[in-house]
Amino acid sequence: MNRKAQSIPLILALIFLITFFTTPLDAQLIPLQYLVTPSTTIQKDGHLVTFAVHGFIEFQSLAELFPYIESQTKRWRGTLDDSQLQNLAGELLRRGIESRTISMIDERPLETLITHTAAELSEAIAHVKEPLPPGYLEAFLAAQEKWKHSMNCWSASSSIPGRVLSNWYPIEEGILLYGATYDSPEHFWQAVKYHPDITIAQLTDLINQLEKKDWSSWLQRLDSDPNLYLPNAYAVEFLRHNLTSDRLRWFRDELTRHNLQQTERARTAQKRSTAPFRFTAFEEKVLWGDLADVFHLVYTFSRPDDPIRKNLADHHFDAVYLEARKMPFISEDFRSLMLEIWRVKYQQMPRFREVISGIPPEIRLEHFLNDGDSPDIPIPVYIHYLNQMRDLASRPPVNE
Repeated sequence: MNRKAQSIPLILALIFLITFFTTPLDAQLIPLQYLVTPSTTIQKDGHLVTFAVHGFIEFQSLAELFPYIESQTKRWRGTLDDSQLQNLAGELLRRGIESRTISMIDERPLETLITHTAAELSEAIAHVKEPLPPGYLEAFLAAQEKWKHSMNCWSASSSIPGRVLSNWYPIEEGILLYGATYDSPEHFWQAVKYHPDITIAQLTDLINQLEKKDWSSWLQRLDSDPNLYLPNAYAVEFLRHNLTSDRLRWFRDELTRHNLQQTERARTAQKRSTAPFRFTAFEEKVLWGDLADVFHLVYTFSRPDDPIRKNLADHHFDAVYLEARKMPFISEDFRSLMLEIWRVKYQQMPRFREVISGIPPEIRLEHFLNDGDSPDIPIPVYIHYLNQMRDLASRPPVNE
């Protein structure tokens, strides 16, 4: 072989490397070393892929996460002891790393994580030249171990069973719950947060009242109390995001955009009528669900003598009302309603029973969305119920 022929493989290798590192990353797999390097930012379709802690505190890179963690330990220094501060830092790091790798808009980080061995992951982190916080390796290894044996059940899952097991999954024939038909479990779950009598006009009036209030001191009270903030961090950040004038105006505009009549009842509007899918599951969550959650949470966290609390109670946002039941919004009673919904979907509807019971028991069903939680049914409770339903659906029906 002559010298020219010998140089061809080297030239091809150089072309490959140049192409790999000059092509936008959104057209490529993400190298493991790239993923575990804290300063890495990821792009998809020309846009930065962000991740979050507590659903609303966003970051572009893990390096951006580290100062936030430090700020939170400083925030509670003198209130928490050293062991509690260490646990808080570790928990925030774990949340951030999992949110970085289990992205809602880009599956490549997860693909990279689960297609390498634990030894390869450890070696890659050992080669990182940037400063790393304590527990960095352990948090990555824990995320890898968890997601190698888990299925993320949400509406955009790469797994068809994962999509079907989402509450957002549209049900063509509808689902019958408490005497009415809904387009999906999500439609019922959000609709039930509204008292049967409350109208669109009353909701609009409440939004207007919230928009006139300065929420800064109200939120500051929650921010300054570790007994309020730490167990309810997602709820507080949710309220901070949704009590802005722009966001409240958006809620009001959305009610107008959907041509809802002022006398129409909110819960009735979300039921299936002559035309199915008046609202998508996404609209159910971000419009109806988030709006109801704002009202319920403001009631929950307001002082007893706050006039807004009485006004919300007068409009029945002091609890969830279903037939003769009155359930506090943050309560085991309300959360267990999810099991009642799922018994219909997964035990009484054969096609969904077959899907959930067909998932091997060694695969854990999970629900992870950008480290978002939910005050009405915390994600750990949701996951416990979902795996419980899989076990129940795998048993022979009672009438057999």
